[in-house]
Amino acid sequence: MDGLTHLLACIQDISGGTYSNDIMELTSEKYDPFIREVAESVGMMMVRIEAREFALEQANEDLKCNILATVRAIARGLSLRDPYTRGHGERVGSYCERLAKRMGLPEDEVWTVKVAGTLHDIGKIGFSDRLIQNVDTKVDSEMLAEIRQHPEWGFCMLRGLEFLGPALDFVRSHHERLDGTGYPNGLKGDEIVIGARILSVADVFDAITTNRSYQDAVKLEKSFSILRKLAGPSLDPDLVEKFIMEINESGLEDVENNFSTCPMQRCPISEQP
Repeated sequence: MDGLTHLLACIQDISGGTYSNDIMELTSEKYDPFIREVAESVGMMMVRIEAREFALEQANEDLKCNILATVRAIARGLSLRDPYTRGHGERVGSYCERLAKRMGLPEDEVWTVKVAGTLHDIGKIGFSDRLIQNVDTKVDSEMLAEIRQHPEWGFCMLRGLEFLGPALDFVRSHHERLDGTGYPNGLKGDEIVIGARILSVADVFDAITTNRSYQDAVKLEKSFSILRKLAGPSLDPDLVEKFIMEINESGLEDVENNFSTCPMQRCPISEQP
């Protein structure tokens, strides 16, 4: 079965009420970019339908985990366009979880901030090819405006999943800064919820300790220096110190088997291609 035929068959199944995860196979790199893009959109549509049904059933934990698995698969599709993001969401999610646990947050809040960390960049799926493929060209004003929209785009993509609760605001606010210079809403200080502040620390740390198209990864001690320099104007100083303590004691994140279970529900989340 060719890609287009497979896509049409999946859409027909979904329209008939059969919410198969077969659609996610079509987001893999072996298919044409057009097929992948349509499959991602249909997958999100299916997720929203499932979420509405979940709101009616409320007790269906398996459905909740399946919805998250589908959204995570869609988020992973970004790495097919931008290899520098590969594994970023999973690592940030785990760093968020570790920092939240070190802070002594309740289990459900730990779960929420981990989900937000894993999905925080899903809005980048909306980036233009010009921005994704840019390596040597200086980012211009149009590109910068696009970059500054991705937290809001992510929030809009996920807001139908009401069971994510505060995680939606964490995704939306992960680029806000304590001094009010962040985006998309220019929040400052205590206006930024604690989950978003946790996510900001984890996101910055992973960005500077992994190779990117615009920079090489920095060594651990230098990364701590950068975090401390950003503490106060941008990042929460207390969270920065707790995070550095966590990394010193437990090391960098290994994403192997990360998020293999849904901790709040104790049910498995199947891995998607």
